[in-house]
Amino acid sequence: MKNLTLLMVFVFISLNTFAQNADAVVGKWINKDKEAHIQISKKGNKYFGKLVWLKNPTDDAGKAKKDINNPKTELQSRALLGLEILKNFSYNDGAWENGTIYDPKSGKTYSCKMTLKDNKLNVRGFIGVSLLGRTDTWTRVN
Repeated sequence: MKNLTLLMVFVFISLNTFAQNADAVVGKWINKDKEAHIQISKKGNKYFGKLVWLKNPTDDAGKAKKDINNPKTELQSRALLGLEILKNFSYNDGAWENGTIYDPKSGKTYSCKMTLKDNKLNVRGFIGVSLLGRTDTWTRVN
């Protein structure tokens, strides 16, 4: 009976640690160019991220920047601030995978994988396979 109790405590602690690791990505991050803050949150069992701060939030006319490079004309009038750029990530063995990242500068959406190491978030956008892509390193905002 004593061994069963110890085993159950160990399993509970292990599951709790797993959940904490999965949610380690939740929070506010600044991109490598220090031009934007991205707030990553969890909805259900998926992770999403939206732009919550821009270094230059307005255009030359002083109006809020819009998603002008989006290939869908009907989306070009939406504001960049508040725009969800990370979508549908699942946690799997130390990585957040099977999600997408939208690049408002180009208007393109890429497959994406994220890994966390030493409070640095490596965000890899790619087309097809992960080998053909680019990694940016984001830093947690306190």
